[in-house]
Amino acid sequence: MKAIKASIKRSLNVGTYLNCADNSGAKILQLISVGGYKGVKRRQPAAGIADLVKVTVKEGDVKVRKQIFNAVIIRQKSEYRRAGGMRVGFEDNAAVLTDENGEPKGTEIKGPVAKEAVERFSSIGKIASIVV
Repeated sequence: MKAIKASIKRSLNVGTYLNCADNSGAKILQLISVGGYKGVKRRQPAAGIADLVKVTVKEGDVKVRKQIFNAVIIRQKSEYRRAGGMRVGFEDNAAVLTDENGEPKGTEIKGPVAKEAVERFSSIGKIASIVV
């Protein structure tokens, strides 16, 4: 995993509902933990773009519902700042289901994908239709 140059706001708290942007069968995901998060006592863990998180499937195909998966966040509503001074924000919060190494489970991603997520997980960029 590579470092990110942008200053990402960690605006997705544990318990947040996310859209699933791939064709793995899941529709709605709930964030249950953030990988590699080191926080302060009693602070709720939070995640941002290109973070590897654990999610549970709340709505979707019967085969994937009520199961825990790894996911990578590819979009967030909250604006974040890139190194060039440009600010980027998306219409929704979305993630893609992956395995432990960050390889996506689906074969296609609907909607735009943040450039920071593609820099960190190049296999997501291979199946993305739009990279912003």
